[in-house]
Amino acid sequence: MRFDLTQTIAAPVDVVARAYASAELYEVLGGTDKLGPPDVLDRTEAGDTVTLRIRYQFVGDLSPAVTAVVDPKKLTWVEESVHDLAARSVAVTLHPDHYADRLRCTGRYGYTAKGDEATVRQVNGDLKVKVLFVAGQVEKALVSGLKEHLEAEAPQVEAYLKG
Repeated sequence: MRFDLTQTIAAPVDVVARAYASAELYEVLGGTDKLGPPDVLDRTEAGDTVTLRIRYQFVGDLSPAVTAVVDPKKLTWVEESVHDLAARSVAVTLHPDHYADRLRCTGRYGYTAKGDEATVRQVNGDLKVKVLFVAGQVEKALVSGLKEHLEAEAPQVEAYLKG
């Protein structure tokens, strides 16, 4: 499933890009109805490149058809993101803790200025779930969770940046 989501944050573009490359931001972000709070596992920096490894858990409701073949408690993954601060872009790969043979997701984030005091973060990627009969439902639930997460996250990021 291809997804393309947009998030707008009321702060200058370089400030937003650097915040998303910091571990401190994720420590203040909460979860949503579908995604639990992020857990920063590792952060490395080399010049304008920052690599983050963050664990997430899907905590939303799933249909009985999905839970018959997937244990909701095992829907956890590590998001590995490589931030190119100079290019204002991020390459993302998800590494499932369980069901690695059934879930694949890669994506890119891009930051663009919207005037002097706002940033548009474009989030796009490809998500593939391999679960007999319910793959589409799981993909839709995960993308829906990501969309809700981005919507809830923007005011939290703005509050963090205002300090």
